[in-house]
Amino acid sequence: MDLTSIKDPSFLKEMDIPELKKLSKEIRRFLIETLSKTGGHIGPNLGVVELTLALHKCFNSPKDKLLWDVGHQSYVHKILTGRADQFDTLRQYKGLSGFPKRNESMHDVWETGHSSTSLSAAMGMAVARDLKGESSYIVPVIGDGALTGGMALEALNHIGHEKSDMIVVLNDNEMSIAPNVGAIHNMLGKLRTDSKYQRAKDELEMFLKKIPAVGGKLAGTAEKLKDTLKYLFVSGIFFEELGFKYLGPVDGHNFDSLLENIQYAKKTKGPVLLHVITKKGKGYEPAEKDKKGAWHGTGQYKIETGDFIKPVDTPPAWSKLVSDTVLKLAKKDPRIVAITPAMTVGSKLEKFQEELPNRVYDVGIAEQHATTFAAGLATQQMKPFLAIYSTFLQRAYDQVVHDVCRQDLNVFFGIDRAGLVGADGETHQGVFDIAFLRHIPNMVLMMPKDENEGQHMVNTAIQYNDGPIAMRFPRGNGLGVPLDDELKKIPIGSWEVLREGSDACILTFGTTIQMSLEAANNLQKLGISVKVVNARFIKPMDEAMLLSILNTGMPILTVEEAILQGGFGSAVIEFAHDHAFYQLVIDRIGIPDQFIEHGSVKDLLQEIGLTAESIVHKIQNILPNKQQKRA
Repeated sequence: MDLTSIKDPSFLKEMDIPELKKLSKEIRRFLIETLSKTGGHIGPNLGVVELTLALHKCFNSPKDKLLWDVGHQSYVHKILTGRADQFDTLRQYKGLSGFPKRNESMHDVWETGHSSTSLSAAMGMAVARDLKGESSYIVPVIGDGALTGGMALEALNHIGHEKSDMIVVLNDNEMSIAPNVGAIHNMLGKLRTDSKYQRAKDELEMFLKKIPAVGGKLAGTAEKLKDTLKYLFVSGIFFEELGFKYLGPVDGHNFDSLLENIQYAKKTKGPVLLHVITKKGKGYEPAEKDKKGAWHGTGQYKIETGDFIKPVDTPPAWSKLVSDTVLKLAKKDPRIVAITPAMTVGSKLEKFQEELPNRVYDVGIAEQHATTFAAGLATQQMKPFLAIYSTFLQRAYDQVVHDVCRQDLNVFFGIDRAGLVGADGETHQGVFDIAFLRHIPNMVLMMPKDENEGQHMVNTAIQYNDGPIAMRFPRGNGLGVPLDDELKKIPIGSWEVLREGSDACILTFGTTIQMSLEAANNLQKLGISVKVVNARFIKPMDEAMLLSILNTGMPILTVEEAILQGGFGSAVIEFAHDHAFYQLVIDRIGIPDQFIEHGSVKDLLQEIGLTAESIVHKIQNILPNKQQKRA
């Protein structure tokens, strides 16, 4: 079958099981071949081929609402809803998104990127359906890893209480990005592996039907017996007690079982939880064998061998530099504990976990808990290091404010993926952390210019004992600079001058330093002398240096790979205003007031005007009376 000819999933209604099996193979072959060239989330999607086909066969999208909690698993859904012909543009600039997008298709009814949101959204849709007197099925598909998110449990509680008609599909593959952890994971493991559960459940239900419904003490005894036996034997008791009808476990690669149970769920009133067991990476041996999460999302790879195609002789990844430096310090300081919300692999904590396993805590997809857990450790004179992506730290904002900063606790936030991250798009661009951290009392926020300064900042953060401190760093690899053998402490709030100049001043930090230096060099050729400052401490700023720059009267340009509203440039303007520099020209370059979609970081920076060329033009514009040489 030509997958690019598919316009909508209605053709599945007429397919029998042999035809569905054949289509499954074709879809897997298409995904393996296509993603080997574009990269993408291959493991999660290979695991949901049969499940997605079964759902689209049994339901009528978009009238029936299919919500993919794990947006990484929506590729098969996209193929079946008419987007296979766009897969060569997957996650590329102006191309097909790697997540559900409402403006891409009417079949994408909910946008995801952060997990654990689908159940709350589904409840909203179910209530709206009922209030409007409409008839449709609401079907959120949520992963077992996502159930560790508190929001998902809050939604389960509400759905069960309201008894809303809904079919929750629990896609259980034992992994989120990396292997799952925690009590809920262990509970699902028992349901998943014990074959006695289903047999006991069937036998118990037959037995309970034979207990007579008579009055008096016998009736009470019978009810107690039912409850006791139910707790002893019935699988899914956790969900049953929340008000759900539990179905499963179901083999997620067996069409007979899938279709039978989905049809049963459709006939059941109230909330149903369909527990489906799938295998991440199904159908491609390298992905199937992956136990660490390497095949969750990949770049290009060789189909025949499964070898990843990577540049050679690249500098170390920022994540690895940071985690290795923390590990180096942890070996000497027993107070140091590393925490991650289900991102052991992404945050490069595997080595830490191997060498100091009792001091690494993967708390699952639970950013709020991770943050307050760190705060609790800090109250006991421990030194917690929370390795967390910028975009996921957003989910713990209240805990940062209320539990960490308000109590002025010594928590070290390692903010990974700060700035633009590229292919994962809007939900993953780490551009808001400066704006939502800068205004919180007691917080120290910094960003290094290169790996060497980065390792010294890690040491500075670990040695800092006056409250919370955060270091943001980008996705990808460093610059390849030499690393000092001895770690140093950087004075809190200190900036450094990278280049002297007399006509204008650029204040910048992190990833935008190189483009700022390039712009200054180009401006020098035009007869414009520009000072470039590494404003490595975003909060507190180097007020003495900033005041001296303001006193020169030079125009100032701030450059940041972060949202402008409430960002570093805003802080400079606020300082200038508070010190009565009302007439001084201060301009800013950064992320505009919009969500930035997917694409390569280079393309995205070009689109929003965050380049060396843009800096040159800005400086020229704020020096209108300066005689400039023609290029």
